[in-house]
Amino acid sequence: MTKTEAIEALNSSCMRLFGCDMTEATDKQAYKALCTVIRNELYDHRRAFKRGYREQGRKQVFYMSMEFLVGTSLHNNLFNMGLEETFTEALKDLNIDIRKLYALDPDAGLGNGGLGRLASCYLDSLTGLGYPATGYSIRYEFGIFKQQIVDGWQMELPDDWLQMGEVWLVPKMDDAVEVRFGGQVQEWYDGGKFKVAQHGYTTVLAVPYNLYISGYDSKAVNKLVLWSARSPRSIDMEALRRGEFARAMDSEKKANAEIISSVLYPEDKERNGKILRLKQQYLLCSASLQTILRNHIKRYGSLRTLPDKVAIHINDTHPALCVPELMRLLMDEHDYDWDEAWDIASRTLSYTNHTVMSEALECWDENLFRELLPRIYAICAEINRRLLDKLRAFYGDDQGKLDWMAVISKGKVRMHNLCLATCHKINGVSALHTEILKQTIFHDYYRYTPDRFLNVTNGIAYRRWLCQSNPELTALLRELIGDGFLKDANALEDLLRYADDKTVLDRLAAIKRDNKARLAKYIAQANGVNVDPDSLFDVQVKRLHEYKRQMLNVLNILYRYNQIKDNPSAPWQPKTYIFGAKASAGYDLAKAIIALIVAVSNMVNSDPDVRDKLKVIFVEDYRVSLAEIIIPAAEISEQISIAGKEASGTGNMKFMINGAVTIGTLDGANVEIHDQVGDENMFLFGMRANEVQELWRRGYDPRAYITPDLQRVLGMLTSGVLGQRFDVIIDSLTTHRFGVADAYMTLADFNDYARAQRDVDRAYADRDRFNRMSLVNIAKAGIFSADRSVQEYARNIWNL
Repeated sequence: MTKTEAIEALNSSCMRLFGCDMTEATDKQAYKALCTVIRNELYDHRRAFKRGYREQGRKQVFYMSMEFLVGTSLHNNLFNMGLEETFTEALKDLNIDIRKLYALDPDAGLGNGGLGRLASCYLDSLTGLGYPATGYSIRYEFGIFKQQIVDGWQMELPDDWLQMGEVWLVPKMDDAVEVRFGGQVQEWYDGGKFKVAQHGYTTVLAVPYNLYISGYDSKAVNKLVLWSARSPRSIDMEALRRGEFARAMDSEKKANAEIISSVLYPEDKERNGKILRLKQQYLLCSASLQTILRNHIKRYGSLRTLPDKVAIHINDTHPALCVPELMRLLMDEHDYDWDEAWDIASRTLSYTNHTVMSEALECWDENLFRELLPRIYAICAEINRRLLDKLRAFYGDDQGKLDWMAVISKGKVRMHNLCLATCHKINGVSALHTEILKQTIFHDYYRYTPDRFLNVTNGIAYRRWLCQSNPELTALLRELIGDGFLKDANALEDLLRYADDKTVLDRLAAIKRDNKARLAKYIAQANGVNVDPDSLFDVQVKRLHEYKRQMLNVLNILYRYNQIKDNPSAPWQPKTYIFGAKASAGYDLAKAIIALIVAVSNMVNSDPDVRDKLKVIFVEDYRVSLAEIIIPAAEISEQISIAGKEASGTGNMKFMINGAVTIGTLDGANVEIHDQVGDENMFLFGMRANEVQELWRRGYDPRAYITPDLQRVLGMLTSGVLGQRFDVIIDSLTTHRFGVADAYMTLADFNDYARAQRDVDRAYADRDRFNRMSLVNIAKAGIFSADRSVQEYARNIWNL
């Protein structure tokens, strides 16, 4: 598209939408006109791509995930399609600054953290590599909340991202499908054939909205299908005739249906929250599978070929209901017997586990599950019966082992065991994580069928996190090593030729300084705090959870604060610690940790004794678009989870490719980062995973690790010096009030973490050494491309 054609398309779009041309449009109107032009371009490319892969009879992958943390779409699409310069110049001729339109583009509120961002990275890479792929999720009306810090505490505000973001969505009302909840199941035999019918159920309509996904320099366009829940009846004509106007509008039924797609991860401590969450998961699975099967039959005539033409991937346990729902559709709707249906389902479905955390391995109360999904429960019960027969033949009558591996046991329906019992491939997301799965929580299934288990280490859509987020660094890389890395991240390794070139190292440092200045400007505007771009930027941004150990970072900051207060004239390395995190609305301890970080920042930033040596910033409402500002500016990447708990991480990879140096434990993909860069190019500390397990076995007492310096720090949390007391945090670290004292061994790793932070100071003082570490991290980051991950899935799991 030429600049002239772009201007013509923009004016035409604006006139059609708003009755004016672009020179008369408001910024919002100009934004929507531009997005509509790009969306229509994507649609045209989508039609051509779809026609091509259908003519070739190519196998497709359908990626099922409760989250797709897409982030903003406008810049990403323009960059991928090679149209950014064209439209920047076209808009400039129309007296419109494209940066103003970028600022209006909302982060699509469809995810919470790493799980959803990974799903989006994979969909981007699948498209860039030309694989036919469809993502399925829910069109959350509000999605993840907007975070606001009020009086030091997190407040959750609704994130109405659709107000501006809906311009990217294409509703497909004619493709709506019916999803059934509740009722009773009738079973009978007809001529020797088992039959089932469901009666008295409640119907919800699932309406699909398409979000088109571009890939870098690719003719392919895939789609993310987002389901919106609707009531099947908008008005009751009989009630209207009787004059019962409120009942005629059926507002209660409408609300009960539409709430299913209202918000991501509803609070589920109470029964109603659990019901809503289970409804969300079933709506996603049922609507998606009905659509996949309908389209397959239309094209191929028979579902016996489903495993040959379709791969359905279950991303963590949330979409595990794909297993019984696919069985239900094959048997009840398409008349296959159990063995045929099982063969098709098991060869079609695959499963990624993302965590060893017990609370994330979802279990549902058996009675609630049976009440809400009676037919699905019956199928799960039959899967369980047949599974236990096979397991007894393999393991004998070891009841403890059978209970551990069962789909239904002790009043619970276990989603992870449903996947383990069925899927033809099961993978972890880092080398360490996969070994932990095989040797611990999934060990019995691994012994039973070891050939089903494999590892696919996570990857990132590096062109977004490097090329789009860090254009200065990208320009330098293109100058030094050419354009090859834009299509093949492994080409970044060519940068090692310059590891001892002081001119290149200084240019890298200058680019980092520019990115730090950009972030400092944002912090000044958002937080009202001036930070020094020449200080060391130490960054920890990720979901707030105890196992990620933001608490360890905070304790060390207080330790450093005390040291500076005791000896203010010492040659301290100025440091700015930057946090960004959201805590789940019902996670009270995580919210208390955020309040502690804010209290520490208030104390530190207002103390004249440390003002030039130490700053602490909590950036509120952490999100993808904010990460694109923070990550290029980071010099130290905090990846400090307790060893054995972080499945992989992807933030560590984004920081690495932007030249940040990792301080971390050997946990998740940190292990593989260490394999790439070695001891000399990262800062390791803490216990290894086996040492953590051994300490738990011997009996862990956190109080044994409290030195006088650490006791002084802990005392600050309850002394009032921070403006409030944080007894709940002290209790979690030192007493058994919460079940386990210091469940993530923060105190056990504290001294070694403080040592590693001192090592950071010494390394940073030698700027050539630190800049070389930064260069090596960039050069060695190519292995963490999502392109590599997707190719491994395509080859080893999906058979694309």
